[in-house]
Amino acid sequence: MSDTTFSYTRSTLESLAAQVLELARKQGATACEVDISEGTGQSVSVRLGEVETIEYNQDKGVDVTVYFGQKKGHASTSDFADAALFDTVSAAVNIARFTAEDDCAGLAEPFQLATEFPDLSLYHPWSLPVADAIELARECEQAARAVDSRISNSEGATVSTQQSQFIYANSHGFVGGFPSSRHSLSAAVVASEGESMQRDYWYSAARHREDLEDAMQVGARAGERTVRRLNARRITTGQYPVLFEAPVAASLIGHLVSAISGGSLYRKSSFLLDSLGKQVFSPCVQIDEDPFLLRGFGSSPFDSEGVETRARHLVDDGVLKGYMLSSYSARKLGMETTGNAGGAHNLIVHSTGESFDELLGKMGAGLLVTELLGHGVNTLTGDYSRGAAGFWVENGVIVHAVEEITIAGNLHDMFKQVVGIGDDVLVRGAKHVGSILIESMMVAGQGA
Repeated sequence: MSDTTFSYTRSTLESLAAQVLELARKQGATACEVDISEGTGQSVSVRLGEVETIEYNQDKGVDVTVYFGQKKGHASTSDFADAALFDTVSAAVNIARFTAEDDCAGLAEPFQLATEFPDLSLYHPWSLPVADAIELARECEQAARAVDSRISNSEGATVSTQQSQFIYANSHGFVGGFPSSRHSLSAAVVASEGESMQRDYWYSAARHREDLEDAMQVGARAGERTVRRLNARRITTGQYPVLFEAPVAASLIGHLVSAISGGSLYRKSSFLLDSLGKQVFSPCVQIDEDPFLLRGFGSSPFDSEGVETRARHLVDDGVLKGYMLSSYSARKLGMETTGNAGGAHNLIVHSTGESFDELLGKMGAGLLVTELLGHGVNTLTGDYSRGAAGFWVENGVIVHAVEEITIAGNLHDMFKQVVGIGDDVLVRGAKHVGSILIESMMVAGQGA
């Protein structure tokens, strides 16, 4: 953690955290928690072969939360100087003193805090000279533009490398933290034919540069995805099977996470209220949460409150086995925290064994969705209505591109109508899922 990429060593951050906790104690706080972080990065963009931007970022911050009994105050600063830390703690203390008591406020219980900190291989800095980053971006963009003569323009290619570190500490004596990295390659181009003009993109992201897709491969995927969208048209309104391509299928799992998160549950704003132990998906759906996945984007031995994380079956044969709770939401619900303060940890949606092409064949005739537009999802009712683009499929074969349509349903029904999950899993985020085939949805296009 003392890599030269960072300005501060781990021991320095721990000393700053201890200083904040002591300041809070001296100002009368009964409890305190602090998160101190630092991040650096570089991003290079190229468009039409020319350098468009070279950006560097260097950020740091201190987030302080204090408690006076069950009164809570929060303040933050980007200044690590002694005076700034004192002022920040004072600001949090002043807020807490004038805040109403909340009987669910407070730190996580001491027995819930993590005591083991395995190395999850999350930190792999990439010392990438700017000149090399520029050439990599050019290579990526050129591969995209070379796919087809109909690719007429480019939004460019970007190479980004980021690394950060943090320490979280609280007045129960917990101190933990680790460094991490994230690198990415992306390209977006525009294709035109007659009056038809389309744009699409592709990207790859990973903790370690060796896990990134090859730059030429990323560019080629961007070019191919753009060209295949040319001459898109609408389809006749009706009920059809819908196959969500892997990049957009992750959004369906995102709706699950929102619905089973503590905030939605205790506010009674979830369509999956009181669904623990009940069938919420079709029996073919299996979802695991694995916080200990090496190089995983959602990996961590503890959550943002220091609570230890645990691997678990989240959905088993379609039955919901657990919620996602922080200490606060757990207290509101009369339950125990699940170690999910800050979000989910690597959701693994298991394939039902079919390849993408096999799912197309299973669908027969229907809609392949490759892009979703708008935000028409009601987490309270489960009502789902979003603009979409993709491809019409007949006899398991893609026939033509589709645009200007809306797909609609209810997540209750959509989850229970999952009939296949592909093995075409994309690993570029904390949700690992292949394409998802849903038996039937309403597709609004043009009149019959």
